[in-house]
Amino acid sequence: MRTLRAAADYAVEKIRAVAPGVSAFPVGTKFEKWVYSQNGDWVGGFWPGTLWMAWLYSKDEQLRTLALESARKLAPRQHDTSTHDLGFLFSPSWVTAWRLTGDDVWRTGAVQAADSLIQRYNPRGRFLRAWGALNDPNNAGRVIIDTMMNLDLLAFASRQTGDAKYLDIAVEHAKTAQRVFPRPDGSTPHVFDFDPATGAPVGPGTVQGYSPTSCWARGQAWGVYGFTTIYRRSGERPFLATACKLADYAIGALGADYVPVWDYRAPQQPNDIKDASAGAIMACGLLDLSAATGRQQYRTVALRLLSALSQTCLTDKSARAQAVVARCTRNRPAEDGIEISLPYADYYLLEGILRVLQPQDVDRAIDLSAP
Repeated sequence: MRTLRAAADYAVEKIRAVAPGVSAFPVGTKFEKWVYSQNGDWVGGFWPGTLWMAWLYSKDEQLRTLALESARKLAPRQHDTSTHDLGFLFSPSWVTAWRLTGDDVWRTGAVQAADSLIQRYNPRGRFLRAWGALNDPNNAGRVIIDTMMNLDLLAFASRQTGDAKYLDIAVEHAKTAQRVFPRPDGSTPHVFDFDPATGAPVGPGTVQGYSPTSCWARGQAWGVYGFTTIYRRSGERPFLATACKLADYAIGALGADYVPVWDYRAPQQPNDIKDASAGAIMACGLLDLSAATGRQQYRTVALRLLSALSQTCLTDKSARAQAVVARCTRNRPAEDGIEISLPYADYYLLEGILRVLQPQDVDRAIDLSAP
């Protein structure tokens, strides 16, 4: 616990120092300095989310003020129908803002974002389309494992409106993902394609993994976290079993240092480049999974992951670094962002540490309730 508290102390100190100069949404680092997106790209929710986590830990009111200011800049995106990533954009920012402030503006905007997201649902294939504008034929049948993390926004909208349609779509997408992503050993591809006109399955693929038959580590972590969350929101136990299957594979694929390689089946593993963000995401998912199943071993691995990241992946050796977590990899096949810092690594490291140190505060922010 001392290691985790020291990491949280370091993270909040770093965020406090950097936040007043952050004018847009960090998307990654170049030479240890944040590079920004004005509209947030797909990661815009993580900066206000990180500020919220830092505020929960420190109770520094300036961080709360900055979290609200940052979240407001995402307002135009609630009407964006061109991406599946509205959960990533609005759950850590607007949903959390509503839960922590009670201001109805945030709830209304998050529900509007859910309305935009369900327009991407393909009823023939029973999936949410990942990429491309609604009228763009390219990628029209493409589903990615990451979308599991966007379903909680739909569950939120159903709870707030009393309209089951949002959660129904989330559950149908999760059932489709459950059918096509997990292999017999519990590994997953990044991508699965369908015929958008008929909904017929085409087959697995990848963009950010090594190959269609490999196992991209961050995608596997999205799956563990996402299937656990949709189980908690729906109460449908097969989702919990799927989360366990994915978790068991990932745990078995971890190396002795507990920092995931970027792809568990890349030829150079276990000596390949790392992706600390995959470790932070998986730690959160495993803590959730341990609570949902009562299995202590998931919590034990989560604590090892958080300790490993805290001891070997922080930026605490660098005076110029603006992020908290180093050793993250964005898109290895595209040679884009190799062992840099990424905003979601900072967010999920803090979320994971607070799940351990201050679970009631995290519950207030993101709702950890059981089904």
